[in-house]
Amino acid sequence: MVNTPYDTARLQNHRTDPRDPASAVPARAGTDSDAGSRADMPRAANAATGRIASHGAMYRHRSGVLLVVLAALVAVLVAVLVGRGVREHGGSNSYALLAEALLSGRPYVDRCFEVDCALVNGHQYIVFPPLPAVVMMPFVLVSGSQAACFTFVAIVAAAIALALWWRIIGRCGVRGQARVWLLCAIACASPLYYVTLRSSTIWCFAQAIAFPLLTLAIHEAQAGRLIRSGLALGGAFLCRQMSIFYAPILLVLALPDGAPLLAINRTMIGRAMRLGVPVLCAVACYLAYNYWRFGALMDTGYFQINFPGNVTGPRVAQYGVWNVHYVLFNAFYMFLQGFHVDFADPQRVHIVGMDAGGTALLAASPWLLFLFFTPPRRVYLLCATLVTAFVVVLLFYHSNGFAQYNTQRYALDWIPAALLMLAGALRQRDTIEFRLLVLWGATLNVATVFVLAHT
Repeated sequence: MVNTPYDTARLQNHRTDPRDPASAVPARAGTDSDAGSRADMPRAANAATGRIASHGAMYRHRSGVLLVVLAALVAVLVAVLVGRGVREHGGSNSYALLAEALLSGRPYVDRCFEVDCALVNGHQYIVFPPLPAVVMMPFVLVSGSQAACFTFVAIVAAAIALALWWRIIGRCGVRGQARVWLLCAIACASPLYYVTLRSSTIWCFAQAIAFPLLTLAIHEAQAGRLIRSGLALGGAFLCRQMSIFYAPILLVLALPDGAPLLAINRTMIGRAMRLGVPVLCAVACYLAYNYWRFGALMDTGYFQINFPGNVTGPRVAQYGVWNVHYVLFNAFYMFLQGFHVDFADPQRVHIVGMDAGGTALLAASPWLLFLFFTPPRRVYLLCATLVTAFVVVLLFYHSNGFAQYNTQRYALDWIPAALLMLAGALRQRDTIEFRLLVLWGATLNVATVFVLAHT
């Protein structure tokens, strides 16, 4: 008797579950091929089980190797940060001057350590928001304007942010090694590492203080503590003004699952007030600070900056602070520009520096490609909207953050929203490819500090 195609398919698929009547293949008298097939089925099942076990053991072995390599890279990068802090010298960060001025009861400084200062009515002003200077006041009281502890303060701030992100991504459902690798991506393969490394400058220090405050705002919103979340967001705003656009995301994070998003009722109004009032207080403080400095609530001083003549000066002189002419440069450096080291002419065998425009995020932090796998939930859609808006708007800005190396530091303003999206993606998809991309980003940072140390 010859097997029907239906019987043959069932035999080949090993459908032998005795609980499934459809899986039982009826015995056929006098058919040796049927008996042989049934005899081979246990051997085939054992072979398949063996292959699965072998693949699992190989995956665990490779994952272990990657963890060892990651641990070595993390150790190198942490040692570099500590060494940078030990070697830091005073007189490099104008926030020390602003802290000294505020302690003296005046909004202007006697001089600037950096170039981004505004000269108004014969006085020099630090145009950036004031909270980082407030953070440094205790150290300035001890050491004056020559305080040399900005790097260590930034290291502590980064450590606090990472501890909070460990809890945040855990609440999002990320478990096991995926949680470890995402945290290492934040620490060693994102713009956070560069701004911590260069926090002795005013620009990077502002971001180094804003990031943990924005992280704290997300952490508290997840727990439903909206007053604390609003206070943290207000603090982030007083470091980096664009942080204020996180307010809708924080409000949605605090909503119970399934709660209507657009409901206007007493409960929703109460939540909005608890979050919004501290933020509005921070905005009021900033407006009052502007009035104290320049006599106008909305005058931040940015348009009175005497931009340097290397790149930004000629740009702003011809096109202004915002212009469509900047889009091509900024787009290439945000998405396409690779890791680039300069070699000395004519032999081109000696390293002389790196591209001060930085490296595109998709090259320096390629793990962000996993944003493609973000599930379509409302909070993630809000995060995607914020990320897209930040990226598009900054394409028209006169600067992409240079000088910077192996990063695009302005991206740190939207990285927290992207991390929430990635937590959702990794909850459903933990693959070795993500770990390889994180490892590559950390490797490039090690290469970067090596080049910078020798040039």
